[in-house]
Amino acid sequence: MRTLIKNSAIAFVLLAGVTTYAQKDNRSIDNYREPNKNGINVFEAVKDTTSTFENVKVRIGGSSTLQFQAIDHENSGAVELVEIGSNFNLATANLDLDVALYDGIRMHLRTYLSSRHHPEPYVKGGYFQIDKLNFIKEGFMEDFMKYTTIKVGHMENNYGDAHFRRTDNAQAIYNPFVGNLIMDAFTTEVGAEVYYQRNGFIGMLGFTNGKLNQAVDNPDTGGASFLAKLGYDKQINDDLRFRLTGSLYNTGKVATSYLYSADRAGSRYYLVLEPTGSRTSSAFRSGRYNPNLKNSITAIMFNPFVKYKGLEFFGTIESSTGKGNAEPEDRTANQFAGELIYRFGNDENFFIGGRYNKVDAEDISGSDVEISRVQLGAGWFMTKNILLKAEYVNQKYDGFGNGSIFDEGKFNGLMAEAVISF
Repeated sequence: MRTLIKNSAIAFVLLAGVTTYAQKDNRSIDNYREPNKNGINVFEAVKDTTSTFENVKVRIGGSSTLQFQAIDHENSGAVELVEIGSNFNLATANLDLDVALYDGIRMHLRTYLSSRHHPEPYVKGGYFQIDKLNFIKEGFMEDFMKYTTIKVGHMENNYGDAHFRRTDNAQAIYNPFVGNLIMDAFTTEVGAEVYYQRNGFIGMLGFTNGKLNQAVDNPDTGGASFLAKLGYDKQINDDLRFRLTGSLYNTGKVATSYLYSADRAGSRYYLVLEPTGSRTSSAFRSGRYNPNLKNSITAIMFNPFVKYKGLEFFGTIESSTGKGNAEPEDRTANQFAGELIYRFGNDENFFIGGRYNKVDAEDISGSDVEISRVQLGAGWFMTKNILLKAEYVNQKYDGFGNGSIFDEGKFNGLMAEAVISF
């Protein structure tokens, strides 16, 4: 234990020396979530009719993270686990292009330069966002567009609020912890979303083609997904903010549903509970749970958020029901999570917090399984673009049958992460 603490302390000092480069505020564009400390607790991009557009403006940004991992894992021994130790993981990096194309029109494109699953750069996705219709005619439908936003693209779909706080490869500055949720709802599909935001009310309807990988060579494997969100978000007074949303993701029949497996950037807990011979790039979802509702799924998520001065609570209540083509009946997976964060210091540059996350599911194996996780974390914003954070994680598996790699499985230990985002 002393060695673990010593190694973690050394790693945190090294992470603190990554770099101190920061960007200026004049790089902002309209109706945009800042990729730094100012973007924390921002969900859908703020709807603002004030325009700063003059000419086409290209904002080049990105993020880079580096983690030190000191985690132990064990199971019943039915399946031998890969040996893991304390060391740094491969740094991850994103490249972002955000372009103001016209008054009320912008584009976003994210490329993963380095990720756990892919050694080569690849495009995560992007979208075209319309907040005004002045390109048709000056003032066209301006009363309607004052509250409306249209997004079209091969993009991260807006199911739930948890995806706004999750780590997206190297973009980890919004996440007060190192890891994402156990059932990590995230997918990128081609589609469109229409938003209406007014006096705190939030409404969204969206449709996608239900496919992660786009191609024309399998015309009969298509499908469709429907998304919806309804909520309320209000700054009650200077000290108190309240937000509550409910979200729906539904697909009646697709070749493969990727809602809980689409993040090819990978989990932050490297090689935990993976068999001997596993490699980081192939076992990139370690520590997560995919209920394998492969061909049809209806997922519902509720997210309350309350912030009073420096204290904030964010919750997730989720239920997903569906099945694969070969399954005679639907199965259900439920997830519950609660985060309590306290931010303090000048401009809330420091924070401490904890998260409890639990999944109860009817597994594809036929067993009723349970996975629980406790995360305790702390962080320091050296600047608005640089975050250092540390986390203790303890995750346990129950109900997985003899012969499963998760039988009596658990992992626990320390993580430290340095994040640069600009």
